Order: sequence, then structure tokens, then C-alpha cells
Amino acid sequence: MQAKRGYRDRAGSHQRTWTVLLLLLWAMNAFTMAGTLYGEDESPGYAFDVTAPESEVIRIVREVANDDIVRGTYVYEKEKTLSGAQSADSSSAFASWQGPGHVFYKIRTDALAPRHFKESSDLGTITVRYVVLPESATNTRVRIDAVFIEQGRRHISDGSVETAEYGAIREAVEKYHRDQENAAEAEAQRQQQVATDLQARQRQQEAANLAAAEDSVRNLESRLHDLQQDLERQVKPGGADLKSAPFRSAVNLKSLPAGTQVLIVIVTPYWYGVETPEGQHGWLRKDAVEALP
Repeated sequence: MQAKRGYRDRAGSHQRTWTVLLLLLWAMNAFTMAGTLYGEDESPGYAFDVTAPESEVIRIVREVANDDIVRGTYVYEKEKTLSGAQSADSSSAFASWQGPGHVFYKIRTDALAPRHFKESSDLGTITVRYVVLPESATNTRVRIDAVFIEQGRRHISDGSVETAEYGAIREAVEKYHRDQENAAEAEAQRQQQVATDLQARQRQQEAANLAAAEDSVRNLESRLHDLQQDLERQVKPGGADLKSAPFRSAVNLKSLPAGTQVLIVIVTPYWYGVETPEGQHGWLRKDAVEALP
């Protein structure tokens, strides 16, 4: 009985050993599959939605990728800004991007154990990848990944680099919106000024037209006065006889009192053929009338 029980114990122990080995093999296969799907120590990537058109976000991200600062990390405690980075069109730190959108890279070589990269301890290269993905006419998604590679070992960022780099993008986007608002306000002010100037010009034109009309009236009045001076006379003090013909011996049609205004219709060397205010025609000697005052 003891021999049989010992056999069963050994058999159970072997079975448990095989079970553990199988679990270990399954775990290793799962880890290998995960590495194949996601890449060993692949950055999880941080995605942010931006309220701005894709073309503007591409411009902003390109500018951030082209500056020489890697934000969110540093090498020395006394100098917490890591500069010296360069932009690139591609990088071996990441697999070739096969998805949609535009991709930019920023690379900083010879970085000594930069902060906020897990377990970094030696000299290596920091690579930041930016992916710009259009979502709609006014919304764009930005994905940022950051890794540090030293002697073939890959270290992912703890998120500090991605969020700090996005901070620079967000500030530029906010500036873009402020510039848009300022431009819209400036355009509205310009349009208002144009309308104000147009109204002022219209008022000036109306005033000029009115002044011209008033000048025209004055000119007409002046011309009329001149015509009256040329064509009208008044009887001198003492009165005068209105004759039927330009002769002293002609019949008197009527006597005109002093100040009677007459219209000259005929001029001879010594006589005026005139029309009285009542419409009667006759003749007056020139020396019997005088110009209107």
C-alpha cells in the first residue's frame, strides 16, 4: 500500500511539473505574440484631439518637430531642458508607419540616461514620433510616441515626453485660434471702417452736390439779375409818356409814373420798344428811363 501511494504521489508531482511547464510555455508564446503585435517595449502612444483643420495642425506639428528641444525629459538636474535634437523624415526606432496621416520625427542622439524613460542608464538616442490624423474638417488627432534606445535596449517614456510635446502643440493651436479671432475682429473692424468711410464719402458727395446745386441757383439768380439789368429799365422821376411810335409827335398811349419797370424788346439809337407790367407795348425815349437799382 505504501509503495502504491508513493507511486501515485510521484505521478501527481510529475503531472504538476508538466502543468507548470505548459503554463510557462503558453506565457512565453503569449509574450512573443504580444511582442510581434506591438513591438518589444513599444511606446503605448498618446493621442490627443485638436480642434483645428488638418493643414494647420500639420504646420504646427512640423514646427514643433523641427525645433531642437525634447520636452518632458532632461539629463542633468541643473539643466532641465534637453536641446540639440534634429528633425528627421524617418527613424529605425519605430516600424514604418503604414496607416493614414502624416508622420514627423525628432531625434536627440548622445543622451545620457534621460529622465522619464523607464530604466535608462547609458548613452543612447531619444526618438519622438508625431502622427497627424484627420478626423473631420475642423478636428484632427495627434498621436505622439517617445522611446530611448541604448545599446540595443529600448526604453519607453512614462508619458512625460508625450504630454510635454503635446503642450507645445496645444499652445501653438491656442495661438492659432487667437490669431483667427484677432484676424476676424480686425476684418470686422476693417469692414466697419470701410462702411464708415463710405458713408462719410457719401455725405461729402451729397454735401458737394448740394453746394453745387446752390451755386447753380446762385449763378442762375445772378444771371437773371444780369439779364434784368440788361433788359429791364425803370421810368425816371417825373414820369414819361408811352408813345405809339418812336417819334416825339407820335400818339401818347399812356403816362407812366416814375419807377415803373418796363421790359426792353427793341433797341434803337434813341428809343426803346418796351412792354409794361400790364403787357402793353409802346415806345419810350432812352433818356426817360434808367437802369434798375
